[in-house]
Amino acid sequence: MKRRTKIVVLGSALLLTAGVATAATASDTPRQRTTASDAPRRQAAADASRQREAAALTGTAKLYRSAGDDITFSFDAHLAAEDRADPSKATGTFEFSHYLKGEGARAEVKVDCLLTGGKVAVVSGVITDSDLPGAEGKRVGVTVHDLGRHDRLGYSWAATGSPLDSKELPKCVSSAPFEKVLKGTGDFTVVPWQPEL
Repeated sequence: MKRRTKIVVLGSALLLTAGVATAATASDTPRQRTTASDAPRRQAAADASRQREAAALTGTAKLYRSAGDDITFSFDAHLAAEDRADPSKATGTFEFSHYLKGEGARAEVKVDCLLTGGKVAVVSGVITDSDLPGAEGKRVGVTVHDLGRHDRLGYSWAATGSPLDSKELPKCVSSAPFEKVLKGTGDFTVVPWQPEL
């Protein structure tokens, strides 16, 4: 009777130990696998965060004018992550046009500087193509305030009336964003610059 009790107790102890070992292994294994499989994902997310553009300004909108002027601005300006410390290495283009009763002009601009802070961007560039005589080769600057459906915009020739009247404008210079975007047309997006200070 004693020998049989010992075998049952010993057998129960072995089963209990095996069960605990299996439970421990089962609970440890998924944790180890999860940690191992999460590491590349976490690393990829960290790399993506570091590789995000240093700054950007994109989108198109028409300006509001009570007289019915057709004024449109379009942006595709970017500062790469590796150029974070130098806004003058920005690339891309922007375009603008201003027509009223069939008269006006348009211009295409090659970006030469982009600075953003929060939801405000200042972009400048040199006019490469325009039907406004004398405009090609002139630097212009534009400021955008990304306010969702109520974006605002300003431009370097606000005080002079024409891009032709700005003399030797420095890079990344513009006016305050005093113009309102026409309701339903604003889709400007600003990616904020985060320089290492």
